[in-house]
Amino acid sequence: MILSLIFISCKEDKSTSVKEIKETTNEKNISAEEMSKQLQEDGFKTFTYKEGDTTYLMQQYYMVFLKAGPNRDQDSLSLAKLQQQHMAHLERMAVEGYASLIGPFEDSSDVKGIAVYNTRTLKEADSLANLDPMVKAGRLIIEVHPWWTAKGNKLN
Repeated sequence: MILSLIFISCKEDKSTSVKEIKETTNEKNISAEEMSKQLQEDGFKTFTYKEGDTTYLMQQYYMVFLKAGPNRDQDSLSLAKLQQQHMAHLERMAVEGYASLIGPFEDSSDVKGIAVYNTRTLKEADSLANLDPMVKAGRLIIEVHPWWTAKGNKLN
């Protein structure tokens, strides 16, 4: 319940949500230029470019690196609870359309995982990532970087 209130209160304004934009643009067959204009009007950074017969819509996303934090000495019970809350947070970010390409790294580096946020600003991505219970507990810290990719790209 508390998490629900936190997520609701973290929105900066009552403008169209990311999920609503995706649903609207998927329902209509609109051009890359039209989609770019619509996204820009709603505060997202985009541009289009042509290569051959294809027009690409580029959008700025935010790559969030989840790194080892200073407080990593939780007992196994506390850690299990934090992990459950962490996963619920990431699932909520994905369901609400704020994040995708979420996952851990397998090596033993200080970078534990990534999440790519689909937000209007770095500040919004930073704010949402800092709501993660693992970050709040100090087990993880975040590092946010603006990142461009073609809208609709996917992993193969």
